[in-house]
Amino acid sequence: MRRSTVRNVSLAAVAATVLAVGGAAPPTGAAVAAPPPAPVKEAVAAGYGGAVSSVDADASAAGIEVLRRGGNAVDAAVATAAALGVTEPYSAGIGGGGYFVYYDARTRSVHTVDGRETAPRSADASLFLEDGEPIPFTEGMTSGLSVGTPGTPATWDTVLGTWGSRPLGELLRPAVRLAREGFVVDGTFRAQTRDNEERFRDFPASAELFLPGGALPAVGSTLRNPDLARTYEELGRHGGAALYRGGLARDIVRTVRTPPVRAGATRTVRPGDLTTRDLAAYRTLRHRPTKTEYRGLDVYGMPPSSSGGTTVAEALNILERGNLAGVSRQTYLHRLIEASRIAFADRGRWVGDPAFEDVPVEGLTSQRFADARACLVRDDRALTSPLAPGDPRDPRPCAAGAAAAPTTYEGENTTHLTAADRWGNVVAYTLTIESTGGSGITVPRRGFLLNNELTDFSFAPANPAVHDPNLPGPGKRPRSSMSPTIVLDRHDRPVLALGSPGGATIITTVLQTLTGVVDRRLPLVDAIAAPRASQRNQPVTDLEPALYRSALRARLAELGHAFRENPEIGAATGIQRLPDGRWLAAAERTRRGGGAAMVVRPAGRP
Repeated sequence: MRRSTVRNVSLAAVAATVLAVGGAAPPTGAAVAAPPPAPVKEAVAAGYGGAVSSVDADASAAGIEVLRRGGNAVDAAVATAAALGVTEPYSAGIGGGGYFVYYDARTRSVHTVDGRETAPRSADASLFLEDGEPIPFTEGMTSGLSVGTPGTPATWDTVLGTWGSRPLGELLRPAVRLAREGFVVDGTFRAQTRDNEERFRDFPASAELFLPGGALPAVGSTLRNPDLARTYEELGRHGGAALYRGGLARDIVRTVRTPPVRAGATRTVRPGDLTTRDLAAYRTLRHRPTKTEYRGLDVYGMPPSSSGGTTVAEALNILERGNLAGVSRQTYLHRLIEASRIAFADRGRWVGDPAFEDVPVEGLTSQRFADARACLVRDDRALTSPLAPGDPRDPRPCAAGAAAAPTTYEGENTTHLTAADRWGNVVAYTLTIESTGGSGITVPRRGFLLNNELTDFSFAPANPAVHDPNLPGPGKRPRSSMSPTIVLDRHDRPVLALGSPGGATIITTVLQTLTGVVDRRLPLVDAIAAPRASQRNQPVTDLEPALYRSALRARLAELGHAFRENPEIGAATGIQRLPDGRWLAAAERTRRGGGAAMVVRPAGRP
C-alpha cells in the first residue's frame, strides 16, 4: 500500500467518513517529517453517494474526493487514473493507453472509448522481424521499437468532453499533490522495482526516478516525482492534447527514436520510428459495446481492438445452456475452463484491429455460434489445446475446424478501476503500459514511463497455416485482452461493473468473477477473492496455489486437464448496485497487496 506524505482538508473529510465503515482514505494535515501510519486497505465498502475501487488507497481517495465535491463518475475515474499514474507507474500512466466503458444513467445506455496505443505509420508486418525471423521478445520489450502512440491523455479529453463535469486541471490536482509530496513505498512497489532493476539502470532517467541514490527504494521510504507533477500541470493547463503536439510530443519522439541509454550499457536497445506526425494524428475511437444476455442480464464489454468483450461474451454464451448454480465445484471449474479454451481459439483466429480486419463481432457474440461450439464440451473429458477455431460466419455444430494456432504471449501488468456516482452513472476503466515497467524507458524530465504496447502484436504468425489478424501494420492497434465490463438488469439499470489487469488472463478473471456472482451467488468481494483458473487455448491451464494444491486438481486431471501453478492471476476491482440502493465497492483482499474499495457515505455492513 502506498501513502502520500501530505494531505489537504478535503481528504481528511474523506478519511473520517470512509474509515467509519471500512473503506480507507488518506488523512490530511500539514507537512511533517514522516508520514502518519498508513490505514489498512479495505477490500469492501458499502454506502451512498458514489463509490470507487482501485488497487491503491491514494488513488481511490482521489476519486472519492472528486465525488464529494460534486463531480460525476467520469470525473472520478480520470482523477483516480491520474493518481494511479503516480503510485502505480509500472502498470499505467500517460505513456500508455486503455479502454473506457461508461453507463449513462440519464439515457440508460452504455458507451465505449478505445484509447489503445497505435503503431507508427511506418510499421508493417515485419516490425519485429530481423533477417526474416522474430527478434527475441526481451529485445522487443525494452526498446523504442515497441512504443506505440499513447492514448491515455486523449481518452481523458474525450470522456471529459463528452460526459464529464469538471476540467482536467481540477481533476489532476490530487495526482499533482501525490507526485510532488510523494507516496510511501510498499513491498509490492519495491518488488516490482527489483524485477526491473537491471532495465532501469540502463536508462539514466529511469534510474534517477525509481532507484533513488542508486539503490532500490526501501519499504516505508517516500518516493516523489516532481517531473510528473510538472507534466500533469502542463496537461491541466492545455488539456490532454498537449501530449500530442509541442514540446512534450517532441520529447516523446526524441526518446523513442534515440533511446537515452547509459554509457557502457551492453543491452541491445533498438530505436523506434515514432514521429510527431504519428502523435498529432492520434484519435480515440467510439464503437458500440459488445452485448450478450446471460441469465437474464445484459453484459456489455469492450469491442475490438480489444478481444475482451467478444471473448467474455462467447464464453458466457457457451456456459448459458448449462446450470452452473447447482453443480459441484469440479464441474463448475471444468466447464469454465472448457468455455474459455474454445473462446480463446476463436479469438486468436478472428479478432484484431477492425480498421484492418473484418472482425465478425455479431457472430462471435451470438448464441447460435456459441451453441455450435458448446457441443464440444463434455463433462467426462477435457478438450486439448491448441484447439482449432470455429467459423462464426457459418456455425456448424461440433465442426472439426481448420488448423489450430496457439495463443501468443501478452504482458500481464495493467490496472483497473471502477467508479459510480450519486446519479447512477458507472465507469469501468482498464489502462496499461503493457509489461511491468513498460518499455523501461522514462521520458527525461517528464516523469513517466513509455509503453511497450506494440509487443501485443504477434511478432510472426503463431501458425503460418492460420490467418493471424494481429500482425503489425501502419497506425494499427494491437489486440488487447482488457475487459472492462458493465452488467445491466432487464430495466437497463446497473447491477455490476468490473475488470482486472493480467494480460490474457484478464478475460478469464472477468469470466470467473462474473459467474461467481451470477451463478454461484458469491458476494462480489468473495467472487474476486476466489482462487482462479485460467485456460487460454494452451496445453496447460494456470491455477493459483489454493487450487493447484487442492484435491480438485487431481480430480480435474483425471478428466484430461494439465496444469501449472501461477502464483497470482489478475487483481480485479468491481462495483455493485445493491437492492436497497447502496453502492458496494469491492477489491482484492491480498493480490497485489490488496485493493482499496471506498464509498462517499458509508452506511451499514456490506
